[in-house]
Amino acid sequence: MKRLVLIDGHAILHRAYHALPPLTTSTGELVNAVYGFTTMLLRVVDELKPHYLIVAFDTPKPTFRHAEFVGYQAQRPKMEDELAGQIEKVQRILRALGIPIFAVEGYEADDVIGTLAKQAVQNKEHRTKSIETIIVTGDRDMFQLIGPEIKIYAPVKGMSEARIFDYQAVEEKMGVKPEQMVDYKSLVGDPSDNYPGVPGIGPKTAAQLLHQYQTMDNLYKHLDKLSEVQAQKLVEGKESAELSRKLARIMVDVPIELDLEKAQFVLTDEEKARAIEEFKVLGFRSLMERLGGESKSKSKPKKEDSQPKLF
Repeated sequence: MKRLVLIDGHAILHRAYHALPPLTTSTGELVNAVYGFTTMLLRVVDELKPHYLIVAFDTPKPTFRHAEFVGYQAQRPKMEDELAGQIEKVQRILRALGIPIFAVEGYEADDVIGTLAKQAVQNKEHRTKSIETIIVTGDRDMFQLIGPEIKIYAPVKGMSEARIFDYQAVEEKMGVKPEQMVDYKSLVGDPSDNYPGVPGIGPKTAAQLLHQYQTMDNLYKHLDKLSEVQAQKLVEGKESAELSRKLARIMVDVPIELDLEKAQFVLTDEEKARAIEEFKVLGFRSLMERLGGESKSKSKPKKEDSQPKLF
C-alpha cells in the first residue's frame, strides 16, 4: 500500500523543545528542538517507510481563527526566541533532504494537513491504488481527521515513544469517535487555545452526552431529556459552544494542491550528503552515522553524549 506521511512541523518542534534538555553547538546555538525533530523524522522514515512525505508549518501571521475570536490563543505564551530560532535550521535540513514544506498564511498547519489528507483520500488519479495517510503530530485536535484511510502517529511520554492512533484507539483514549471530536471540543473547550466550550461541562460529561445523542445539534434538540442543571448549562453556553465548534474544526479547503509526484520520498545519495553537511555544522554526530556519514566532527553539541537516547 502506498503511504503518504504528513508531519505537523510546529507540533513536533514544540514537543521536542520542551521534552529535551538544552543542547548547544560549539558556537553556543541552542539546537535541542532541531535534534529532537530530526530524530523523529528519521524514525518516521525508518518505521513508516513513506512513499510520499510532506511537512507543514504554521506562519507567524494571525489566522482566520484570530479574526473569528479575538481571544483565540490569547493565553498561550509567545514562542520563545530560542525555539523560534530553530525553525529555520529544521527547514534547512528538510530542504537538504528534498522534503516539501507547506505553510499558508491565514491558516494553521492543522488546516494545511487536513486539506492535504482529504485530497489524498479523494485523489482520482491514484484511486486505483490504495493510499494510506499517516499524520505525525502530538496535537489531539487532529483526531477528528482519522478515518479508514487516515491515521495519527503521535509521540507519547515526551519524545521517547510513539504510537499509531486509528479509529478504535481514539474511542478508547477519548471516549468519543473521531467524527465527534469537534463537538466534544465544542462542549469541553480548549484551555491551550483559550476557547471555553460550555462552562460546567467537563470531558466525562461531554463524552457521555455524545455517546447518547451522537452530535451536539441533536443534544440541543433533547434538552428536555436532561437534568435541569445540565440543560441550563447548555442553554447558557450555547453561543460559546457554537463559537468553539468553529474554532475547533480543522479546515479541509485551504487553497493548496497535493502533488504526489513532487512529494515522492526517495532519499538519494546527493540528498544524504547535503543533510550530513547540515548535521556536521550542527554537531549531530549520531545522526550523521544514521545517514552513513562520518561520526568524527570538531563541531559537536556540548551535551549530546549525555542526551537521552531517542528512538
